[in-house]
Amino acid sequence: MPTWGHLGLQDSASPLMEQLIFFHDHAMVVLILITTLVGYMMSTLFFNTFTNRFLLEGQTIEIVWTVLPALILIFIALPSLRLLYLLDEVNNPSVTLKTIGHQWYWSYEYSDFLQVEFDSYMIPSNELPEDGFRLLDVDNRTVLPMNTQIRVLISAADVIHSWTVPALGVKADAIPGRLNQVSFLMNRPGLFYGQCSEICGANHSFMPIVIESVSVNSFLNWISSSSEA
Repeated sequence: MPTWGHLGLQDSASPLMEQLIFFHDHAMVVLILITTLVGYMMSTLFFNTFTNRFLLEGQTIEIVWTVLPALILIFIALPSLRLLYLLDEVNNPSVTLKTIGHQWYWSYEYSDFLQVEFDSYMIPSNELPEDGFRLLDVDNRTVLPMNTQIRVLISAADVIHSWTVPALGVKADAIPGRLNQVSFLMNRPGLFYGQCSEICGANHSFMPIVIESVSVNSFLNWISSSSEA
């Protein structure tokens, strides 16, 4: 989860987020090299007292500054396209979760199981336990199994929302009348926090998301107890 003074990305909890972090680092290296090269060239212009008497049209340098950026763009575009297709890949999901955005809370339905659905509201600050996180903790967490392919179907009941969990590399708009789909696999247990990422009204900041990643056995026990209740 994000902490004070945290300048980097959150630690990944899924293979897709790992790939996103790798691509971010790759792009940053390219940007630093370009910035360094351009900065060096600009700084040398200030102190260069020589003039090239034979430089008229500068065809050579124009070829260089046309071809070099094209190669750099290819160097960035190929990993980007690979990642784009990886993010859209939907493997055979073992669990399907339907999430619906409301003003201003989320409701969840476990489509594979009978009558497992609930609403998830933010816990107000005056009711928060001492070890709780303000504006992030909810009364009903979304429990999902780790090391399992999960599909999330996302929609909204009123206005546009956005279901976002940064540690999982997941962000999809919840649009009324439309069903969006994302899939992910969590490779470690833990609590992963997210928030609505689309301005949706007065309490937009107060509809967080909490994913609880547990073992498959713990998930099945939780599902059984939820179904009986």
